[in-house]
Amino acid sequence: MKPFLSRFAHGGSVRWGGIFPISVVLAGCLAFLSSGCGPSVNRYLLIEQSLLAGNPQQAAAIVEQTKDEYGAKGQLLYGMDRGMVLQVAGQYEQSSAALEQAEEDVERLYTRSIRTETAAFLTNDNMLPYEGDAYEHVMINVVKALNYAAQGLIQEALVEVRRIDHRLNVLGDRIKDLDKYRNDGFARYLSGILYEAAGDLNNAFIAYRNAYEAYEAMKGWVRMSSPPSLQADLLRTAEALGLKTEFERYRQAFPDVRWLPSLSSSGEVLAHVVMISYNGRAPRKEDMFLDLPISLDAAQLVLLNRGVFRGPYQRDRVADSLLYGLNGRVVRVALPRLVPQKTRVPFEDLTLTDSQGGSFSARSERAQNVTALAEKGLSERMPAMATKAVARAATKFAMAEGVSFGARRAVGKDAEPWVGLLVELFAKGLAVASEEADKRSWQTLPDEIHVARAWVPAGQYQVSVRPSGQGISMTKDGQSVSLVAGQTLFILQRVMQ
Repeated sequence: MKPFLSRFAHGGSVRWGGIFPISVVLAGCLAFLSSGCGPSVNRYLLIEQSLLAGNPQQAAAIVEQTKDEYGAKGQLLYGMDRGMVLQVAGQYEQSSAALEQAEEDVERLYTRSIRTETAAFLTNDNMLPYEGDAYEHVMINVVKALNYAAQGLIQEALVEVRRIDHRLNVLGDRIKDLDKYRNDGFARYLSGILYEAAGDLNNAFIAYRNAYEAYEAMKGWVRMSSPPSLQADLLRTAEALGLKTEFERYRQAFPDVRWLPSLSSSGEVLAHVVMISYNGRAPRKEDMFLDLPISLDAAQLVLLNRGVFRGPYQRDRVADSLLYGLNGRVVRVALPRLVPQKTRVPFEDLTLTDSQGGSFSARSERAQNVTALAEKGLSERMPAMATKAVARAATKFAMAEGVSFGARRAVGKDAEPWVGLLVELFAKGLAVASEEADKRSWQTLPDEIHVARAWVPAGQYQVSVRPSGQGISMTKDGQSVSLVAGQTLFILQRVMQ
């Protein structure tokens, strides 16, 4: 029996040498689709498991061990993840070094090569270097500032404060829409705390005022108001600076807020304890597939195959690629969507107990909603991402049509149906399989950041931080600290629930 496709095409330029080459082509197609869609171990799951087990050192080791998985395109993301988990592990110097490199990567990534852009357009945005969102760029400096503050290096922390101020001022100049992310209440609030820790009440007041204005501008979409402690800061610093007009204005705005002056009633200078709690997990991203039929039979196929809007069913992607490749009239568009991972811990109780059994306590307040920042960042970029994704999918479909047509023309009439089927299966199936959203994000960030502050006399204290509910804290309960007058002590902790 004569093997399939064993003749020369017109002109003798192409030859299909029997059943074996056809099977190789089909196997190659299946292998490519499978390799592109197969499941892999999620490094973030391993990191979270280590943090839940109270082992942040292991989490840091996992990030380093998976460096190759980040790849050259994920260098910025690797630096941010590494910096975050090293801070949780208490390795502040190494954390700052990793974040310093990440900050350099942010500046470097403003320029892209045309070749990389083209490759991403023909496949997906994962081919592009990860640049990060604007809020992530600000958080790099926030985490670095907290590294220095936790080490008692307030002047070094203020270097990061000035970088935050510059970054936010540039962002505000570039983005005129007041409803977009162009300022950051928590970053400004932390700046005020650090200025006050350095004894610079004037700049502290300015930072607190900027923080309050930022919270007010953001509260519609960030779903939170300014912390009451910030309102007390405005009253305290305005009073200390003798700013009567500002003090009266804030007194009328916050009639129920109570505050402690910088000096106690006896004139004794107090120590200041600031607890920063990272609560929960940042949202993750997943694929949202939009299958667009361009013929009636393709529409019926898509509707039968779970509808137009699809979730990230990894187990079905190979089957979808083959099915739509055979039909040849379905265009797939992939867009990212956020999956929130909200914390179940609304607050923490900070308690400081002295040697005589006396205690001072403070309850934390929510100061940052990282999930809301991520949602805002994605929604602002979604129109451009959707336009690009549709154009990319249409281009890949057109190229697949061209390849299929060219293959049919290159072989004889007897071979044309089989060659067309195989090439169309491969080209259009590949176009569907290669469509994937960019799901990268700084996932080692928390869902929320809480702040608790207490002013206490100088002395020796046992510190206790108790998350509400079932929260698991990375902070060692009962640690002993010695506070001197005028000192500001920063305590950082991670709560995974």
